[in-house]
Amino acid sequence: MSVSQKYRTFNQLLEDVTIDFSTYALEGMIEPQQLIKVATRVNYDLGLRIHRTKEVVLDVEHGKAKLPTDFAYLNYVFLCGEYTIADRQPSGTHIETFNDVPYVPAPGESGPCEDAECRDVCVIKTCSDTNQHQLVQRIGPAHYRTFTAFRPLRIQNVNDKVCDCPNVGEQAPDIAEIKDGFLITSFTTGKVYMSFQGAMEDHEGNLLVLDHPYCNEYYEYALKQRILENMMFAGENVGNQMGLIEGRLRAARNNALGFVNTPDFAEMRKVWTMNRRAQYHNYYNMFKSHPTIG
Repeated sequence: MSVSQKYRTFNQLLEDVTIDFSTYALEGMIEPQQLIKVATRVNYDLGLRIHRTKEVVLDVEHGKAKLPTDFAYLNYVFLCGEYTIADRQPSGTHIETFNDVPYVPAPGESGPCEDAECRDVCVIKTCSDTNQHQLVQRIGPAHYRTFTAFRPLRIQNVNDKVCDCPNVGEQAPDIAEIKDGFLITSFTTGKVYMSFQGAMEDHEGNLLVLDHPYCNEYYEYALKQRILENMMFAGENVGNQMGLIEGRLRAARNNALGFVNTPDFAEMRKVWTMNRRAQYHNYYNMFKSHPTIG
């Protein structure tokens, strides 16, 4: 599944369901508070792939740093070392804003080989054959930090779920733990890069759901099934409607899970590249270290 997915709020999802069940809505048989947990369960059923992957550089002061408000699951972290600061002065009538829009670091400052769109923090590959990477962070209008030195960081005592985080078993002198919304470190000050899965909520705390034709029906039929279930408990005769909705809910769930769990082209290319390098190492590269026979 592509990482650039669209989302909509729970209220927008409920509006679509209310239009289909307009009669029940006019009779006051739809309670939004009873349906939020249904949408949350569907998000959990679809898995972590629907969460948006985010990046941030944390400033550690006095041995702790505040985690992002939308932090949900940890992917990996590392400790940043030396960095340089680059400035680009605005020219003409250019006006710098802090809107959450993609940007591409200037090649002269960060040296990217690929023009991949980034936001305030991004990891890029240098234009050389050394397979080295740089970390670029925007710290203000036309101001960028470029990190070129990194150290491993061991994570212990995580009080929340992790996404197979490799830092949990990392053998490193620098140690940190995630606790009560903070990253608590064994060192006093520093810069820590963190990749994490964001929570399914917007900046105002509203619940988000995935907005895609293959998944919208799963959300809508799940809400409709709960509405009809509540009506049955209230003594309403909706048995026929319930049977129809449950049958279509099963089909919609299969379609949604099939879409979410299908890898996109970039993921398949990454697996192909890794397999090709492994086969090269096993069947060709080992002969390069031996002298020619004959």
